[in-house]
Amino acid sequence: FVEMFVGMGASKVRDLFKQAKEKAPCIVFIDEIDAIGRSRDSKYGGGNEEREQTLNQLLSEMDGFDSSKGILILGATNRPEILDKALLRPGRFDRRIIVDKPDLKGRVEILKVHSKDVKMDETVDLDAIALATSGAVGSDLANMINEAAINAVKEGREFVSQKDLFAAVEQVLVGKEKKDRIMSQEERRIVSYHEVGHALVSALQKDSEPVQKITIVPRTMGSLGYVMQVPEEEKYLQNKDELMTRLVTLVAGRAAEEIVFGRVTTGAANDIEKATKIAKAMITQYGMSDRFGLMNLSTVDDPYLNGNARLDCSDETAAQIDEEVKNMLKECYEEAKQLLTENRDVLDKIAHYLYDHETITGKEFMKIFREVKGLPEPTDTTGFTHSEKVAESVTFNEDGSYSSTLNGPSETDIWKGIGDVNTEKDDSCSIGESSQGEDSSNADHQSADVSDS
Repeated sequence: FVEMFVGMGASKVRDLFKQAKEKAPCIVFIDEIDAIGRSRDSKYGGGNEEREQTLNQLLSEMDGFDSSKGILILGATNRPEILDKALLRPGRFDRRIIVDKPDLKGRVEILKVHSKDVKMDETVDLDAIALATSGAVGSDLANMINEAAINAVKEGREFVSQKDLFAAVEQVLVGKEKKDRIMSQEERRIVSYHEVGHALVSALQKDSEPVQKITIVPRTMGSLGYVMQVPEEEKYLQNKDELMTRLVTLVAGRAAEEIVFGRVTTGAANDIEKATKIAKAMITQYGMSDRFGLMNLSTVDDPYLNGNARLDCSDETAAQIDEEVKNMLKECYEEAKQLLTENRDVLDKIAHYLYDHETITGKEFMKIFREVKGLPEPTDTTGFTHSEKVAESVTFNEDGSYSSTLNGPSETDIWKGIGDVNTEKDDSCSIGESSQGEDSSNADHQSADVSDS
């Protein structure tokens, strides 16, 4: 709509609505409506004369709309916060529909849509793929189906298997395997210890996600190895203990390097970036800092684009936040070093095994752990950590799929420790209502944890 000559944009808007009235009933769809609907407030850069005239004409045409005219106007944007207030008032755009990332059920349905014309064998389980792709959007899922079909064709098969789909998930998340990259023996040793450091600390903590795969095969997106962790179920909230566990796991790779080699490398850059982002969010957004309490200290400017937060506080407070982040990460780093030092024999054994085999599964990982510790094959998992329970319950098939025999907590277990609930005598209870926000916890939750080494 916006042209070089003043008045041309407004003229195009008039012509658009004239054609719409002639062809009613019809739908007018304006994509990236922020290009002409940007706020005239100087806070958002204001608007030039041509844009303002175009916007004014659009506002004029939308006045007095009712169902009798048979015209429906739709607009789409990734930046609703910069739209002009007059455009959003009742009578113009009456409803706002947020298209968020799909949940587990949504991902299953999207995978069904994109796979309906793809030949698949009986091993395919789209539910398992959906669970392993938390945070993926529709385009990601479509790409995964396409990559799986390409993998099957490359191997001369007519049908896509579960193994193809899991390989496609990895390709989309961390890139393809780059086996032609030659690393020195010393670098391979460092990467092995780095990745096993992540996996071992994750398994030793009770609030971590189960390890499903560890590899030191370089990927095209730059990582020299990574640890894949697949959640047992879809989660929308994370408590403080889970986030702290995540931080300890992220810095464990660097901790393993320092313990074993006495020096550190650049391989932990991505881990440090993720850990810093989580720690800062805990302090400034989630109210999980004793020092600042429940204060909100940051604002997310573009929640539908990059989701980056901007500090909304004084310079003095910002310096205190940096100090708090530093202390939190230091505490997690020391905890990671302690866990790895206490389990140095397990660290060495698994790292040597990974160095020789390049890729190991979560079940192989736990088997070596028990062998080194002299633990018998488990029959009762009551005393196990959550990660140990899941890793033990998972059975991997040759096609790459897996199944779990671990059941979730019973209805009775859920209420343990909350008040004086007695489920046998009285099934009724009341607890405080909890309001779940849109961005409360899942912003940093990924189905695959990539550790650049």
